[in-house]
Order: sequence, then C-alpha cells, then structure tokens
Amino acid sequence: MNLWNSRSQKGITCGDDMLRVGILMIQGGRSEHMEAMMTAADQLGLEIEMRPIRKSTDLEAIDGIIFPGGESTSMKIATKNEGLLEEVFSFIRQTKIPVLSTCAGTILLCQNNLLNATISRNAFGRQIDSFSSPLKVLLPDESIKSVKSQSLGRDHFGHQPLPMWPEAPPESNEFLGIFIRAPRFDDCKAEAVVYLNDEIVGIRDENRLGLTFHPELTQDRRFHRWLIREMEATP
Repeated sequence: MNLWNSRSQKGITCGDDMLRVGILMIQGGRSEHMEAMMTAADQLGLEIEMRPIRKSTDLEAIDGIIFPGGESTSMKIATKNEGLLEEVFSFIRQTKIPVLSTCAGTILLCQNNLLNATISRNAFGRQIDSFSSPLKVLLPDESIKSVKSQSLGRDHFGHQPLPMWPEAPPESNEFLGIFIRAPRFDDCKAEAVVYLNDEIVGIRDENRLGLTFHPELTQDRRFHRWLIREMEATP
C-alpha cells in the first residue's frame, strides 16, 4: 500500500495517534485531493496519513474517506467485479466515518442513501459548459496559519497537474466553485451549507459532506479542513 504523510510526502509507517484518510482511487482528482488534505493538515498543525483505497482491505484503520469526482457510471462499472463500492458504502453505514465527496462522488452517495437528497447527473450541461463562480459557504471555519500548498510531484508520472484557482480572502465566506459536468440536487432534505446564488450546491448529512463542485482545484482548503476536524471529533 502506498502511503503519503503530510510532513514528508513519502511512504512511511505512522504512529497510532495520526489521522488516516482513505481516498477512493477510481477516477477524478485523486492527487489534487491528496495535496489539498496535506496542506489542510499543515494549516491546522496536524499530521495525517493518506491511504489509497483500491480494495476492501484498504478500509482498515482509516478515520475518514474522500469520494473524488469522475464519471459515476464508469466508477460503478470499474468496481463491479470486486464489489468495492458496495463494501465502502457498507463500511460508511457501519462505522459512521466522516466523508467528503465531490461531483460524481456526491452522486454515488445520494444514490445509495448516504446523503438525504436526490440528484441529477450532468445537470449544468456538458464539458463545454463547465464554469467557475463565487459560492456562499455556511460552514464555520476557524483562523488558520498560512502554509505553502504541497505537491506530490505528479509530473514524475508523465502528466501535468490540473490547474488551480486562487484562494478566496480568509475573512470571506465566499468560495470560488469549479463546476465540471456538474450534477444538481433535485430535492434536498439534508442541511444546505453551500449556495450558488439561491441554488444548493453543497449539503451536510451528519458527518458526511457532499459537494457538486471541485474544491480540490482551488487553493482554498476549508472543506478539507472540515473533514479533518470531523475526523478529530469522531470517536
């Protein structure tokens, strides 16, 4: 298993007091989410360990899960033979583990009754209709120290990093949302925590946070800090 630590960025064996974050390695901005989590941990003065989830045994001893974006139907097909998604959904129900999902990850959670909302795929249009817009965020966020964003050196694998957008001012409740073939909530009974004008684009259901946009493509780490704080608060 490959492990990434928020301090060293190298595979290591960590102490029992370190928070461990599992990230589904199916599709989407996996490296970007990892970088965001490591930077968020540094902002909070904490150490975390990133654990890639490729099989059900990778769920052991993790404290939180990230569902990246991608294409929800392809994600289900890619994991059908090993039943990975069903194992993950069952694990979330049994353990009540904190979860952060984005775009297609949010679709999967809604479809499996882990977020109390219904949702429509690609409801903002096709790839060409992707856009960015300021969002209003209602999640509380404490003051943080300024740290440089970390990089996993993705060019070593022969591909370019996805572009990042600037961070919103720390004192602002606005966040620059990046929408790429984004879904839309149709009916939402969970708590609305992020708005695009009057439209709900982020919801919280207990300790699960579902977003229809891509926070990992900005330098603003408040949603990843939320996940870390939820992990700290969960017994």
